[in-house]
Amino acid sequence: MSSIPPDEDRLDTRLLWMIVVVLLGGLLGILNSTMAAVATDTLATAFGTSLSTIGWTSTGFLLAVTATIPFTTWAVDRFGGKRLWLAGLLLFLAGSLGTGLAWNVGSLIAFRVLQGFGAGLLDPLVLILLARAAGPHRAGRVMGLMGVVLSLGPVLGPIAGGAVLDSLEWRWMFLLSVPFGAIAYVLALRVIPADEPAGTSAARLDVLGLALLGPGFAAVVLALSQTAEQGAFAAWQVLTPLGAGVALLLGYALRPRSVNEALIDLRLFANRGFSASVTIMGLGGLALFAALFALPLYHQQAHGSGVLAAGLMMAPLGLGGAVAMPLAGRLSDRLGARGLATGGAVVAVLSALAFTRIGTETPQVWPMLAAFALGLGCGCFSAPTMGSLYRTLPGPMVAQGSSVLYMLNQLGAALGVALVTLVLQTAGDPITGFHGVFWLAAGAIVIVLAAIPLLPGRPEAAARPVPEDLARTS
Repeated sequence: MSSIPPDEDRLDTRLLWMIVVVLLGGLLGILNSTMAAVATDTLATAFGTSLSTIGWTSTGFLLAVTATIPFTTWAVDRFGGKRLWLAGLLLFLAGSLGTGLAWNVGSLIAFRVLQGFGAGLLDPLVLILLARAAGPHRAGRVMGLMGVVLSLGPVLGPIAGGAVLDSLEWRWMFLLSVPFGAIAYVLALRVIPADEPAGTSAARLDVLGLALLGPGFAAVVLALSQTAEQGAFAAWQVLTPLGAGVALLLGYALRPRSVNEALIDLRLFANRGFSASVTIMGLGGLALFAALFALPLYHQQAHGSGVLAAGLMMAPLGLGGAVAMPLAGRLSDRLGARGLATGGAVVAVLSALAFTRIGTETPQVWPMLAAFALGLGCGCFSAPTMGSLYRTLPGPMVAQGSSVLYMLNQLGAALGVALVTLVLQTAGDPITGFHGVFWLAAGAIVIVLAAIPLLPGRPEAAARPVPEDLARTS
């Protein structure tokens, strides 16, 4: 049994309220991102423009999120977590209001980018604020609660978007975020504890590092998005941003080490537990988003379901994760991550393989059950993995670790969508493509299984500090 003291083991009322408020703000960004994906045709018609142009409302949002994350790593200590959270929420709300009132396609894209900058502050702060408030002994259960949002958000977004488009004008997809965001802002003022910002004593902003790292990751994500849009890898629209992104990231990695310390120290990856954790989460994002992208197409093409019906039949995937993550996260605080993560990855692999046996004649209840099992499996390895990551990081490194985790998870999701698109477009028929997608997902989860033994052991043994010089980095 664990020797966690009772007062440290319990989630007090104030912490629970903080979790609710922080997750509400984080959910707004996820919902807006996924809701917009189902409105592409509607927006193209409303503004009289092409689908490729409207696609930049989603691409611009994603690139803004990715480019902002490294800045958040530095700014959370310079300005304080609460101040930065409130600023990010205000930016997001301003972008939501502007998007809902957009008068042409240019203003629509511009305000979606503003939304993305706000989400780029909020998304890593969800991890940072909750990890710092929970402490290492409660990291698993708090990350498990956060996993409910991560599991349900991508599934609820298309359902909510379809419901809004069925009954209201498209503008309400964005305007509805304003009152909910205002409530989150007022509650955040009350329940998020004020932390003392470092101010001028914080590390100087690594401007060169920010100019290399943020745009570098954004360019790679853009290349992956263009792969999905072009349906080919060997296209200039893909190779140009990919080459630029790789060059920028190499420039960041090859600079003198002392320059790196103000933003993200690459020596984090010398800790095998950290490297295993971010690898598992990146591959998990790839597998999950592959399923999220392919399942609605299966229900629509194989069974003729409408957009809203297809979204509702995806719900078991999110519900599986929402059930598994809080339970697995709580258990991992006592039992460690390896056993739970291994069991979850085995279930996820078997579920992905089950999808490779599904055809046009398969009753729809079977893919829904397989999706629920896939969500359960992914939840059982994701929450313990995130919890173990925060148990191995000292306080000053939480912001950097959170940013790396979120960026690689975003990269995995973008890679998953790009690979799924290529598989579906090169397959001879939709069902063959659908099977190929889940062979890909199963392969990613097999690599997850191979990485799990590198995770830290039981919580008592996992609480080893990283090297002293790295722990001093901020």
